Amino acid sequence: MYHAAIMRPIHSEKTGASAKSSPSLRRAPALGKLLVALLLAAGVITFFFFDLDRYLSLETLKAERNRLLAFTEQHYAATVSMFVILYCLQTTLSLPGAAIFTLAGGFLFGPFAGTLYANIGATSGAVLAFLVARYLLHDWVEAKFGQRLQAFQKGFAKNSFGYLLSLRLIPVFPFFIINLLSGLTRISLGAFVAATALGIIPASFVYAYAGRQLATINSLGEIASPPVLLAFTLLGALALIPAFYQRMTKKPAGTAS
Repeated sequence: MYHAAIMRPIHSEKTGASAKSSPSLRRAPALGKLLVALLLAAGVITFFFFDLDRYLSLETLKAERNRLLAFTEQHYAATVSMFVILYCLQTTLSLPGAAIFTLAGGFLFGPFAGTLYANIGATSGAVLAFLVARYLLHDWVEAKFGQRLQAFQKGFAKNSFGYLLSLRLIPVFPFFIINLLSGLTRISLGAFVAATALGIIPASFVYAYAGRQLATINSLGEIASPPVLLAFTLLGALALIPAFYQRMTKKPAGTAS
């Protein structure tokens, strides 16, 4: 008993020391992050090296509309699957072409089904981009700027759904930037998914509905007209009302109830 009591702490100290000093344990997270970063970089480089963005243009969509419609009629389920997967990849890698994808969704599947499929693809890709940003950069941001961002992080965490919903409703803010920056905050995954899925519905429907009149559209600027942008801005402002109301009615610390 006496020898066992002496040896137990010594053994635990060695185990703890070996775990802290194990190079493999230290390298594992860094290696995982490096692999993820390389995969993302390979996807982006492949996209631009093979000039794949030429397929994500209004001119190409209009030129290929008959072939796309014929393929969709013959292979509807496969077309939907490919559409959602490609939209998800585009959003995950923060590549250009989201508006064209949504237009194509409305053109091929109709405004309502097109909005639904675009929402699934965009939300799934946004979640993956969010998780990648959190996995790669969140710890570094917390370590380097944690003290300076503490007040912002707390405030954003309390009203994260309303703030993010407002940003999603206003298409002035780039979609991919919101995905990446959200991953660096303390917003929960559930709030991010809900705010994204709800917030992109209006813009998705506008573009999907416009896709049904594809032949009459000459530029994307015709869709995102000033009245449409103003309507989205008003929706975004309405989404912030609960957060402002909560802040205005919040009692100062030490105030008697």
